[in-house]
Amino acid sequence: MLQELARLIAQGDVVVVSGAGLSTGSGLPDYRGSGGSEKPSVDYDMFRSSPMWRRWVWQRNQESWKALDSLPPTRGHQILANWERRGLIIGTATQNVDGLHFKAGSEKVAEMHGSFNRVACIDCHEITSREELDVRLRELNPDTIDDPDPAHVAILAEADRTRAETSTFTIAPCKTCGSTLKPDIVFFGEGVHDIEQAFDYARSAKTILVLGSSLLVLTGMWVVTQGLSSGASLAIINRGPTQADRLADIRLDADIDSTLTEIDRLITHAGQS
Repeated sequence: MLQELARLIAQGDVVVVSGAGLSTGSGLPDYRGSGGSEKPSVDYDMFRSSPMWRRWVWQRNQESWKALDSLPPTRGHQILANWERRGLIIGTATQNVDGLHFKAGSEKVAEMHGSFNRVACIDCHEITSREELDVRLRELNPDTIDDPDPAHVAILAEADRTRAETSTFTIAPCKTCGSTLKPDIVFFGEGVHDIEQAFDYARSAKTILVLGSSLLVLTGMWVVTQGLSSGASLAIINRGPTQADRLADIRLDADIDSTLTEIDRLITHAGQS
């Protein structure tokens, strides 16, 4: 099966659909706040309507964002970036907000759930860097303590009313219009990002390669469906079942980093023969 998958990838026109399982080698847990938790998160309406929830979201974000910002890409991310440079991958549609594809050197990435590295104004829609906001928030909240454990990163803050009610965190307004800033990630109740770009990738694909996603979150499944509708083959590498297993031409329940490393070796060896 690895030989067959290596052959498909070597033919090029591959589109990757990546999920949280691709990033576990960097220290992130599988679940990244995308619908599988038993604990509900602060949704978009809550954030917009309540100063309490805005304070709480930004407190948790400020406490934990540095832990994510400092993470290195995995071997899998690096291999994918290399395949893109070699022209084998035409684009990546990711459900992840960790920015690790870009850290590894990939450029053609549709971040469907946004990015933890950016900040957006909910009114004027200006996008700024999270690092820039960090300076302002530290000045306003000098007693905030960073949590260095990536397992505690609050991609979407839990809707913990008891703790939210006691938060005294001071949030910073948009420097352009004075309105509310929000982490540039997709909250529940909010539209996804870059979906048309992801669909464009999928419609041009010969192979859709799903990595580390159960596809329970519909954005990934939408991209898979677009690719299949355009005649692409489907390969899946994921620990545990996925929503598209019955549609897959190749299905591997395996570690992503080691599997991609072996596939890369097979492609390189074939190219040298």
